[in-house]
Amino acid sequence: MMIHRYLEKQIMDALASDLYPAVMLYGARQVGKTTLIQQVIKQHHFSPQFFACDDPAVIDLFQEINVERLKRIVGGHSLLVLDEAQRINQIGQILKLIIDYIPGVKLLVSGSSSFELVNQLSEPLTGRKKSFLMFPLALLELYNEDQMIALKSNISQYLRFGLYPKTLQFKNENELQNYLIELTGDYLYRDILELRQVRNNEQMRRLLTALALQVGQEVSYTELANMVGIDQKTVIRYVDLLEKSYIIFRLPAFSRNQRNEIMKSRKIFFYDLGIRNALVRNFNELKYRDDKGRLWENFLIMERIKRDQSRQIHKNYYFWRTYEQQEIDLIEEYGGELKGFEMKLGAGKAKAVQFLRSYPGSTVEIITQDNFETFVF
Repeated sequence: MMIHRYLEKQIMDALASDLYPAVMLYGARQVGKTTLIQQVIKQHHFSPQFFACDDPAVIDLFQEINVERLKRIVGGHSLLVLDEAQRINQIGQILKLIIDYIPGVKLLVSGSSSFELVNQLSEPLTGRKKSFLMFPLALLELYNEDQMIALKSNISQYLRFGLYPKTLQFKNENELQNYLIELTGDYLYRDILELRQVRNNEQMRRLLTALALQVGQEVSYTELANMVGIDQKTVIRYVDLLEKSYIIFRLPAFSRNQRNEIMKSRKIFFYDLGIRNALVRNFNELKYRDDKGRLWENFLIMERIKRDQSRQIHKNYYFWRTYEQQEIDLIEEYGGELKGFEMKLGAGKAKAVQFLRSYPGSTVEIITQDNFETFVF
């Protein structure tokens, strides 16, 4: 089944624009970057030159950097595509030379974690690139508004196995579990390991598992350091690397210096719950789980972020908590307004009185299985 990703149109629009000679597509491994690029190429009216930079022959091709050689590589093509370009040494300088000395050529470049980590593109392409971040599949890419019954019947599946594109191909749950467990091995963060940003693979795996066990909860770097057996500075660096690898993301605490608010805490969430559940080796049905409420929270927050990105809306996201344990799962700050959301699998009331009193004009809404479609579509 061909699934059209919402980034397809956004990338096509960016390539058609004269504002940006280079279009960058970031994202974790296996989220569908190569497939999306192939779909874009099919629709592009210019002549593309495609290079899969995982190929050693392609890496060798770009070893020698000079304008004349780059002109021969580009040839008469008007679109140069470099997939997984982090494999190419000095990729930022190469792209800058192409933009400066080979006019009329558009660049479409993808990369996973190390592409961002080594900062090869920040300075050479400042103001000359349009960047996109690709997530696992979004519900709005799989369902229309008239398919809500089918969507709701599959929610448990997505909370257990996530939304990586390949997960939709499996008919056998054991094979699906094996795929996700294999993906959470070194392959998922291979770029970090190859750049030698991590000295001890086992420490990274233990930290990831510890973060998975605390998903949706406030995390203490000091406690994580004690659990994993490394110092706090290393924990902070590893968490930063995992975030730049698009495996986890941090949700900071919201505060406007109210005396009783938690200010410097953070929650950790996963971009995909299949990855999270593979790390803790728990794919049990929801009725047998004590973490289902936190899975629901992670799932809805991630789908909300995908929804906003599909609309090209840029918000600030937080959680809110007081020392008296008043808490709101998600706070959105956008257009001068504050909106709060409480994620509940079952019935319940949001403890929002204090927040509403502290921030007049704000709103708080409860998101459940009955109304979540209005939140993610």
